[in-house]
Amino acid sequence: MFRYLVGRLVSAVGVIILVSLLVFTIIRLIPGDPITILLGENLTDEARDRLVKEWGLDDSIIVQYLRWAGHMLTGDFGASIRTQDAVAGLLVDRIPATVSLAALSLTIAVLIGVPSGVIAAYRANSAFDGMAMLTAMLGLCIPSFWLSLLLILLFSIKLNWLPVSGYVSPTESISGWIQHLILPALALGAGLAASISRMTRSAMLDALSQDYVRTARAKGLTERTALFAHALRNAMLPIITVIGLQLGFLLGGAIVVEEVFAMPGIGRLLIFGISNRDYPLIQGVVMIFAVSFIVINLLVDLLYSVFDPRVRYS
Repeated sequence: MFRYLVGRLVSAVGVIILVSLLVFTIIRLIPGDPITILLGENLTDEARDRLVKEWGLDDSIIVQYLRWAGHMLTGDFGASIRTQDAVAGLLVDRIPATVSLAALSLTIAVLIGVPSGVIAAYRANSAFDGMAMLTAMLGLCIPSFWLSLLLILLFSIKLNWLPVSGYVSPTESISGWIQHLILPALALGAGLAASISRMTRSAMLDALSQDYVRTARAKGLTERTALFAHALRNAMLPIITVIGLQLGFLLGGAIVVEEVFAMPGIGRLLIFGISNRDYPLIQGVVMIFAVSFIVINLLVDLLYSVFDPRVRYS
């Protein structure tokens, strides 16, 4: 286990370095520069040169990267060019909204996707199976931003049950926090629930056809025990894989939904950074996404051994 973890951490460091190089280089290929966008075209050459030197943009891209990477190792992501606030502080302020949205979306998706997939597999080729898979297909096909608009139109404008936009911290109001998260979480969780449902059905169909399930039934175990304690547990590996991958994508996929619902999350922060060519801000957000994805995938790998004792890391 220790050697496996060390190997994964070493490979993670390589991935992070590659991501940092790519994002640092690519964002500088976007047309426009932060000084022009921030202060306009009428800025004098003298003032422009002074700002370029002050922000270190006159150095070569290699020097700029090494300086930024060195500071990042100490937790310093630099200061936002647009607001002059510390990027690390902006990320800390915005992370709770995005994590809350991702966690509730994943909870909704698992609570809907896993049971529906299990029942669909148990009742394969039945009316419920056909309806569940049709619903899952619709969930995969409907874009999250379009579903967001439909939910706002129905529950916020027509019925006036839930707020249209915004975010309330759970420290301020638990009920307000839940009310502001329900619609965006449903919009994000629908597609994920569809993926989980389809994968659960496929994995359960394979598990239910195995000899150990027939043996469990022949020994007189109840159908519930054979279904959940034997079949579902052995079908969990591909389900966990899908959940882990989708959770990583949720952090990035929340960008559009956060913009639609005007949530102060990392996604909206990234859009703000891109529109203003705020290099330090974009770099900080992308690095947070990359590290989160790596950590989630590592946790998923470790969970394999929990659900399947045959999996050993050595």
